[in-house]
Amino acid sequence: MATIRRTASVLSVAALSTAALAGCGSGEAEEVDTGDISGTITYWASNQGASITEDEEVLTETIDRFTEETGVDVELEVIPWSDLQNRILTAVSSGNGPDVLNIGNTWATSMQATGAFMPWEGDALETIGGEDRFLQSSWATGGAEGETPTSVPLYALSYSMYYNTEIFEEAGIEEPPETWDEFVEVAQELTQDTDGDGSIDQHGFTMAGSSYTNNAHQAFIRGLQHGDTLYTEDGEPQFAADGIVAGVKEWVDLMAEDEVVAPGDAELTNGSESVQQVASGDAAMVFDQAPGNVFNNRDFENYEAAPIPMLDADAEGIEATQSHVAGINISVFENSDNKDAAVAFVDHMTSNEEQSYLNQEFTALPVVNEVYDEEEAFQTEEIQLKQDILENHARPMPLQTSEAQMETTVGTAIRDLLADAAQGTEISEDDVRSALEDAQTQMD
Repeated sequence: MATIRRTASVLSVAALSTAALAGCGSGEAEEVDTGDISGTITYWASNQGASITEDEEVLTETIDRFTEETGVDVELEVIPWSDLQNRILTAVSSGNGPDVLNIGNTWATSMQATGAFMPWEGDALETIGGEDRFLQSSWATGGAEGETPTSVPLYALSYSMYYNTEIFEEAGIEEPPETWDEFVEVAQELTQDTDGDGSIDQHGFTMAGSSYTNNAHQAFIRGLQHGDTLYTEDGEPQFAADGIVAGVKEWVDLMAEDEVVAPGDAELTNGSESVQQVASGDAAMVFDQAPGNVFNNRDFENYEAAPIPMLDADAEGIEATQSHVAGINISVFENSDNKDAAVAFVDHMTSNEEQSYLNQEFTALPVVNEVYDEEEAFQTEEIQLKQDILENHARPMPLQTSEAQMETTVGTAIRDLLADAAQGTEISEDDVRSALEDAQTQMD
């Protein structure tokens, strides 16, 4: 059973115009030819750490190294995930955006369809060292299958189950659950009134029920475990397929029927809030991609990571899915006024040196192969677990131009189901199917 102990350490774009955003990887940074680049570029970074301030501190260090090497100034703005969608939509429609931008890799195909991003080919691809130096699972998220990618991997992530080892030990549970039935059973056992006042103060599981992206990811993963995909082979949405309905109902039932999730979790919008509940002992387990910053900031070390439970511990094929190929990509806008400097910045951010620095700071995984061989920090059991998940138990979110809109409609439908469950409403299979059918009708 794979389990390890930690010792260290989003959007609807169907209405986007095809107007390009206004101008605002690779070998080591010292290999960049700085003779032809100068001036200033703007960079919108996604929030990866425990706070915007923490991100600014981490990124300022790497930006300062880039400026020292190239003479190019970088105007940094770290944007919360809750705001990034609207900022991108506004930038596309107004033609007033940055030179370089982070995106969730699940958005890449939708973003590519806008025509706003520079394709990574020719000299630009050569500058960042070519695709072979990148993890192929991450590189595959750069755009639609068979098309030139318009984003480059920056941080690799995968879902795992994290659990409070003190809670497990006090209950006499020696190993994390491997199957979904075992998971529910353990979660029920760990949902307790620990202080004897008649109310539940420790729940077996916690989730960010109001995060539509998290909900959409779970619809994807749980649907695959039941043998169904969100889209047909022809690219048509099938959100109410039997397997998707079954998987979503299991997710909602954690609150509605199994009662292992606190009703208040229906209001949580950020995964870090759930991680904090595990650290505080208010919950025993959480599914998350990179909780290390939150745990570290709380000086919490009593946790372990394990694979997401499957329906069958011996499942194969799509039924063995435990995560989507998660991560953050970076793009250059096609009409950037300083494209050479922008490409050089992506080269810097994806260099071996900066990949090691950034991914240790943000407790994520490097996206370039050499870093794993060169850096001991990325040879731990936890990293090996994550690598195994990405290699053998993860699939990209649907590579469809409407994927981002799917996340919004499906994730919001699940959010609303969880909100009803929190109010004590019984959620039937028909309720789940109806909600997913409604989500599909909202697709353009």
